[in-house]
Amino acid sequence: MSTQSTPDLDDAGTSDHPSRSDGFVRGMSGLIGGPLGDHATALDRPAGRERRFWTAARIVLALACLTLALHWVQKSPCQDGAWQNNVQYTRFCYTDVLALYYAEGLNEGKVPYRDHAVEYPVLTGYFMGALGLPVHALGSDDPSINQGQWFYNLNALVLGALAVATVAVILALRRRRPWDAALFALAPALLLTATVNWDLLAVGLAAFGLLAWAKRRPVVAGVLLGLAGAAKLWPLFLLGPLLVLGLRANRLRAAFTAVGAAAVAAIVANLPAAVPYRENWDRFFELSDTRPIDWGTLWYIGRYLDGKVGNDPGQLGPFEWLNAHIPALNLLSYALFGLACLGVAALALLAPRRPRLAPLAFLVVAAFLIFSKVWSQQFVLWLLPLAVLARPRWGAFLAWQVAEVCYFAAFYGELLGAATGRPVFPEGVFVLAAALRLVTVVVLCGLVVRDILQPERDAVRATYADDPDGGVLDGAPDAPWLPWRRRRPTLTAEPLPAAG
Repeated sequence: MSTQSTPDLDDAGTSDHPSRSDGFVRGMSGLIGGPLGDHATALDRPAGRERRFWTAARIVLALACLTLALHWVQKSPCQDGAWQNNVQYTRFCYTDVLALYYAEGLNEGKVPYRDHAVEYPVLTGYFMGALGLPVHALGSDDPSINQGQWFYNLNALVLGALAVATVAVILALRRRRPWDAALFALAPALLLTATVNWDLLAVGLAAFGLLAWAKRRPVVAGVLLGLAGAAKLWPLFLLGPLLVLGLRANRLRAAFTAVGAAAVAAIVANLPAAVPYRENWDRFFELSDTRPIDWGTLWYIGRYLDGKVGNDPGQLGPFEWLNAHIPALNLLSYALFGLACLGVAALALLAPRRPRLAPLAFLVVAAFLIFSKVWSQQFVLWLLPLAVLARPRWGAFLAWQVAEVCYFAAFYGELLGAATGRPVFPEGVFVLAAALRLVTVVVLCGLVVRDILQPERDAVRATYADDPDGGVLDGAPDAPWLPWRRRRPTLTAEPLPAAG
């Protein structure tokens, strides 16, 4: 029997159905008549049998398009840029995309980095310029158009296409579990934050990088992850799990190839801005280094608690002290993230069975957010595809999404209060919402760790023999130089039995 899972198996014929396999969905399905029946599973019939247009994959892609269309409607009150009476906060429609068209000088034809320092990594700056400068040129020829609105809508179109492409990648990685992609397609966080900033650029590139790795193309995977890291820093963190899993599975050559390709891609992407416009290019790193504690973070919650715990007059609480000493805050934040990464590495090497790539990637990115001094509302998009690939269970996922919606509403209330000078609600309400978001992410991390330590609970391994995202790791035995590990028996094409 082959040592690898068999992607040529009849994927459609072995599809997972959440109303049967997921306890939460099975329970909720009782409201509409119970789990999916045999007639409905005709959606998944393979080629050569009766076929229908509305397959599971097409339904999920259509749902993603619907979510993004609703997002566009939700942001429509802000599209004209005439933000009077704080409409951007009262209608929950603020977006950096529109605001920064003017703040970054794109409306004046300024080229990012050459003419204006940009507060984002280079690929995001290039992306802004690639869409913004043609809009400015068009507006110069036709003053009647609203440049900001055109810029926003063009960005919404491209970012929406990247979101749909991300859904398509999840579907490609989970051909036997197409309904997993519905978690991403229907996520309330996607509905609310898709175009708040340019995060979907990095999300889409990182998703394609994971797909290339799964297809055993480490050079392509590295290039895509490197470019994603040149758009937002977090995709570079995915290289750590690749290295650790490569060590355990004796597949370091492929892992190092991906890391090397990522480094080359990131350097090449940065050079056109970093060499001739060093000071403007360095703006992102300068802001990252000097920025104080931001809203909604672990450190912000600590500052609030400082004010509730009795301190001597004139004496700063520990979190307030950190906010006044940014270098110490940076050091502590990086140290905690580093320790978390070491913990994930130890988990990967000592788990009873080699973990899948997606759970480790989720844990690393989640740890970065948990300990970061900045956790913007749209950063939830970083975790969405990784959460779907790591643990496609609807109950905990929806609980996390509810917490994100609560934080989204509380955050805009806080913004409105800051803008008007009249608090919308006590600050404790916002802190509670931030704490709820933090707790649900930590709980998700705990559930992912449990699934790693008890692989029979892993929903994906109840459908696949090993790791459909693993590429060269899929089906590989443990490396012979790990003396504390017994060599894992050769895998068959049969998945693990699901936990009851």
